[in-house]
Amino acid sequence: MKLTSIFSVLGLASVAVAKPLASKAPSTFSRRVVFEPPRDANWTNPGVLYARSAQLPNGDLLATWENYSPEPPKVYFPIYKSTDQGYTWKELSRVQDTQNGWGLRYQPFIYVLPEALAGFPAGTVLVSGSSIPTDLSKTQIELYASRDSGKTWKFVSHIAAGGVALPNNGETPVWEPFLYKHKNTLICYYSDQRDPKYGQKMVHQTTKDLKKWGPVIDDVTYPTYTDRPGMPTVAKLPNGQFIMTYEYGGFHGTTSYSFPVHYKIVSDPEKFGAATGVQLKATDGTVPVGSPYVVWSSVGAANGTIIASGHSNSEVFLNTQLGQGPWEKVATPEATSYTRHLRVLKDQTKLLILGGGQLPPSTTNKVQLSVVDIRKL
Repeated sequence: MKLTSIFSVLGLASVAVAKPLASKAPSTFSRRVVFEPPRDANWTNPGVLYARSAQLPNGDLLATWENYSPEPPKVYFPIYKSTDQGYTWKELSRVQDTQNGWGLRYQPFIYVLPEALAGFPAGTVLVSGSSIPTDLSKTQIELYASRDSGKTWKFVSHIAAGGVALPNNGETPVWEPFLYKHKNTLICYYSDQRDPKYGQKMVHQTTKDLKKWGPVIDDVTYPTYTDRPGMPTVAKLPNGQFIMTYEYGGFHGTTSYSFPVHYKIVSDPEKFGAATGVQLKATDGTVPVGSPYVVWSSVGAANGTIIASGHSNSEVFLNTQLGQGPWEKVATPEATSYTRHLRVLKDQTKLLILGGGQLPPSTTNKVQLSVVDIRKL
């Protein structure tokens, strides 16, 4: 503690008292609120949903989510920023629909380019998500970019267009984008209901300039029309392979329809289609169900640790054998959420778990997160 300094000027005394240092945010914490929507009738139930994050090169975090704010104006993807590893957040900007006049409504994904691509420098922030009118009559997966760390946004390209935004067999929406840069290509994985042979399948398209997108390539299909694989997420493993998790909607030999988490592992992230999906099952027999997410951390074992999450569990599932061998279910302090999001921070020992609450009806949704030490899971 500094001593008080006393000065006398023209017979008047002034006292300068040292201010206490600002408290430092803890490195791990539980259920910190990023945003909670107002509880008034003008906000559409469920208020918020489908939260996602990204980490900038300087370590700052960005987050976005589905925002069910009153219309007009059209809904948008909010961008919030944290400079203390997720402990506190402030609104930074809003990604607005500048092309269709429908609003950016469903399933945002935020991604930071790890290297330069086609004139977009490393650190460019990309947001993809579904532009959908209020009556849900159309779906359009869009791409927006920010060159100033999320402060301002410009439209880049249309990725895929589909029909009514309802998850019903026979409808033709496209949704749930996930971006991943591989070599000199940006891949957009998404769920696709436009093929009349399938209730839903998982596909990807690629681009080398972020503007022109290649043909639709199948990643996950099943022969039974009512089967519905969806919600792709992808992580790179240290042996150069890639793991994709997804929910596999189907009857699975029972009379009840469910969405157990499955995964595929390949050596080329553009060739998931030929690989066989495997159901994720923990050593205690638990099969996580619904809206999975997968990441990899370099800590925990010689080959690091694969970490997966599913809607049904507050726990996460760990695998230290590159996707082979057992999965261990371990507790976390974060609550369950529909499509809960995972992020391994630059400090590879830290796992961010982010949720936006549950599917409607849900009047208590909020965007919240926990950061845990992977070594202590």
